[in-house]
Amino acid sequence: MSLPNGFLDELRTRVTLSSIVGKKVTWDMRKSNLAKGDFWAPCPFHQEKSASFHVDDRKGYYYCFGCHAKGDAVTFVKDSDNLGFMEAVEVLAREAGMTMPARDPRAAEKADRRTELTQVMDEAVKFYRLQLKTAAGSAARSYLAQKRRLNEAAWDRWDIGWSPDNAQAVVEHLRAKGLSEDLMTASGVVAKSDSGRLYDRFHARIIFPIRDARGRVISLGGRSLDPNARAKYLNGPETELFDKGRNLFNHAPAREAAGKGQTLIVAEGYMDVIALSEAGFTAAVAPLGTAVTEDQLRLIWRISDEPVIALDGDTAGLRAAQRVIDLALPLLQAGKALRFAILPGGMDPDDLIKAQGAPAMQAVLDGAKPMVQLLWQRETEGRVFDSPERRASLDKVLRGHLARIADQSIRNHYAEEMKRLRLDLFGTAQYRPFQPGPFRPGRRNAPPGGALATTRSSLLAQAQGPVEETLREAVILATLILHPGVIHRFETALERLDLTGDDHDTLRQMILAGADMPDLHDRIAQSAPAALDAVLSRPHVAIAPPVRNRQDDELAALCLAEELAKLEARRGARREIEDAMEDMDGLPDEGLTWRLSQAAEARHRSEKSGQSDSSDLGEDRAALSRQLQRLIDDQVWIKKNR
Repeated sequence: MSLPNGFLDELRTRVTLSSIVGKKVTWDMRKSNLAKGDFWAPCPFHQEKSASFHVDDRKGYYYCFGCHAKGDAVTFVKDSDNLGFMEAVEVLAREAGMTMPARDPRAAEKADRRTELTQVMDEAVKFYRLQLKTAAGSAARSYLAQKRRLNEAAWDRWDIGWSPDNAQAVVEHLRAKGLSEDLMTASGVVAKSDSGRLYDRFHARIIFPIRDARGRVISLGGRSLDPNARAKYLNGPETELFDKGRNLFNHAPAREAAGKGQTLIVAEGYMDVIALSEAGFTAAVAPLGTAVTEDQLRLIWRISDEPVIALDGDTAGLRAAQRVIDLALPLLQAGKALRFAILPGGMDPDDLIKAQGAPAMQAVLDGAKPMVQLLWQRETEGRVFDSPERRASLDKVLRGHLARIADQSIRNHYAEEMKRLRLDLFGTAQYRPFQPGPFRPGRRNAPPGGALATTRSSLLAQAQGPVEETLREAVILATLILHPGVIHRFETALERLDLTGDDHDTLRQMILAGADMPDLHDRIAQSAPAALDAVLSRPHVAIAPPVRNRQDDELAALCLAEELAKLEARRGARREIEDAMEDMDGLPDEGLTWRLSQAAEARHRSEKSGQSDSSDLGEDRAALSRQLQRLIDDQVWIKKNR
């Protein structure tokens, strides 16, 4: 469906972003300035205690400094409620009292079709719920109460039902409601035999409704009580409503519970989810008849940054864990992780809770392992590495796993952890950490009382990354603080900048939140004086041209572009060398030698270009412009293909 020109603009004008977001968050009144349309709150898209989610009512735009979620009112409704674009627009239009434009006939027909299919699902669920309370449902009630320990209140909470053994019962019921045979079969509730006869797909099964993120029934799951049934559990087929690889069982309630701080648990099936929820672990979801898919994993990460995969402790459960690891490796991002809780003795969550209670389940969750440990366990458990060839084989496999991780920072951290685990496995006899020698006259030894206070407070002692990079970051931040008028030109680069310290990140958040504010320096000086002083007091920063020339925004923009290009070139060279060193296996080959030479050349170009006109950066604008243009033309931050 296309919208007429100006419709979205008018919609965004009529609705206030803070009123939309305010339904999902609690504003932090200490940080917010309501009179200026400046709102802060804990982010609704990830778990946090601090208020890092910023809403600017004047611009109609939000941004989270934690998970980097951003957008306008339509984007917020779309992402927070897991809606499609047009569905989000419809929600906002109702909020604003606007009439949606007429839909094209095909789109309207499709929407009407989904509404009719949803009606079929609702009628079927009502029918099955009633059947559970009849004499025909006595065996199902006994199973739920005695084996699953679910009382009648729990049946109602989950809309559990019973499909009678009569395969025509639900067909007759739906037909009596005036629903066509086409809708019955399209919903997945009813199937058609080769002879054309309609029958209940789930007959003689306990029924568990499957709902989407908005709580609408989109499919059914059935559990047979017959030990000889071909399939103990049966999910509905894929339909116009139901895509099993893109939905999760218990999505909406789990999202709400996770938003309130509960740990998101990913279990194997819906009986596990029900058992967990009834025991108090209400942030629980499960895939629907398939192994976890990429779409489901992304959906899970939208609910929680670090969910716990709770799997049975049997062989099948461990295999499922390994499949999730292989799926997740290329998708890992900073702040998006997985932990794994392997249950003891082949139990599933339902078994463990019934046998030992909720505290035992909580203990298992508390002991959940990070994904890297299970990956290491898979490649080493039960194997002997008593020869160079076997150890080399392990190294090759591990390098293959690391290569699949797209995020450079996470790949580096995984490599460090693998090195540590490898050292533990192969022993430490050849690993001798540096030990300081005895005091010798004539050598420069540490003072008897330890490092001097001036030494401890120096940049060399405090920097968390290479000193040159830390200094460049300080110049960039100081320039933006003193020249707020250029912030909007460098917002994207600043958001993506990998900063080396907490103080730098604090300043970045305030800079992005205060773009175009002429009093930005004073606001930061009042809110974070220590962080600001730590940057501006550095001699290297104090002599920077844009710091000395606070009225010249054009100079500031040129210097920022230069500093960002040099910083990226410096870090790109270092990353290239690190990657090349990781790939070394025996003698360096021609490709490795080329990579190292390119890294050295990129570093040399960036440093040489920074020295050519450094003496007159503040005086000779033409020299600075030429220097910046060379950096842009050479694209020193990009590896050249030769």
